[in-house]
Amino acid sequence: MTLGLQANGSLQGRWYRWVLSNGLTLLVVDNPAVDIVAARLFLRPGMLGEAPHQWGLNHLVAATLTKGTHQRSAQEIALAVESLGASLGTEAAPDYFVLGLKAVAGDFAELFALASELWCHPSFPATEVALEQQLTLQGLRLQQEQPFTLAYDQLRRTLYPDHPYSVSTLGTQESVMGITAEDLGTYHQRYFCPAHTVVSICGRVEPERVRDWVERCLGDWQVPAGDWQLPVLPHPLPPPTPLRLVRPTHQSLVMLGYQGPAVRSPDYPPMKLLSTYLGNGLSSRLFVELREKQGLAYDVSAFYPTRWQAAPFGVYLGTAAANTRLALGKLAAEIQRLLAAPLPEAELLTARSKLLGQYALGKQTNAQIAQLLGWYEVLGLGANYDLEFPRLIQQMTPEHLWRAAQHYLRQPWVSLVGPESALAEIT
Repeated sequence: MTLGLQANGSLQGRWYRWVLSNGLTLLVVDNPAVDIVAARLFLRPGMLGEAPHQWGLNHLVAATLTKGTHQRSAQEIALAVESLGASLGTEAAPDYFVLGLKAVAGDFAELFALASELWCHPSFPATEVALEQQLTLQGLRLQQEQPFTLAYDQLRRTLYPDHPYSVSTLGTQESVMGITAEDLGTYHQRYFCPAHTVVSICGRVEPERVRDWVERCLGDWQVPAGDWQLPVLPHPLPPPTPLRLVRPTHQSLVMLGYQGPAVRSPDYPPMKLLSTYLGNGLSSRLFVELREKQGLAYDVSAFYPTRWQAAPFGVYLGTAAANTRLALGKLAAEIQRLLAAPLPEAELLTARSKLLGQYALGKQTNAQIAQLLGWYEVLGLGANYDLEFPRLIQQMTPEHLWRAAQHYLRQPWVSLVGPESALAEIT
């Protein structure tokens, strides 16, 4: 057992870590502030375990895991959850799959037993899988109506060719149409095993008692771990060239993208600060300069998701079609400003305070805490990263951010979506 201290904004508590005899990792945080217990069951490797012809498989597993087991129907599962006044749901993400649950403390053991049954013995009914396939295809079609998604899709296909990060978690129309209920069962047999599972629980609990619950529900689960390797990232990347997608609109979406560092890189903290500085909120550099002062953007921001492997880093703005060329130049100028000299100390302090404040606000509920600690465990960082991340952010200097910008932000890929007349001007 590992015992550690955890800072959770309003919570100062202890977290416990056990690895059961079958290889399952268990994290428990005792937070007696409210009579609610939340849990997350995480599975590695998420989309990273999908082959290209089955992209979207992880999403379909998430959509149908709660639709039946070998003992219960979808209706019986829903009734069991609702009768407890509890919540239970799934999510498919690029680096993990997660089953989340929440109940009052007195009902949590019963809910966790149900979640364990879903985790180990789903039936993936063919009718439910077919229904979710159709809903997924509808979701993919809706994505094609969103300028940001179109520009982002162009960008990530270029940054991550033949890699799971190149597509939405929904997959592609071609891959989703080819998936069968049997494929979901095969995926479950290969990846759902104790060695790939992290259980994270937070609430008004007795840690030793929680360990006994988990032992009873999942301790006898004996499934060998299937082999898998992280997908190979493309190297070198193709030369940056403008990517264009013509759409009959009166507006354009302009995006500059880069391949940034993975979460375990020492460059992750400075790049997180740069993303916060550029595009996080109404006081961010891009919002103030390009929207408030120059009136160029109806939508402007930055993105840098936390990823197990190299993550996309980007800035974007939506603008009137007539301003496309000007907007691209102004957006590029903001990146050049980062490359020209270190940020003033005052601007770094503002970005740091914003990032750490939002980090603390993201850990107020038991569900948020269970999500965060389990996610850190899945990423190989360990629950102690909850303390390490704020320390790293506090240590960053303008020179740290400047060196990171010099390394990652020199050659942008330009992704454009808009009317032909506007895009034809971009060389």
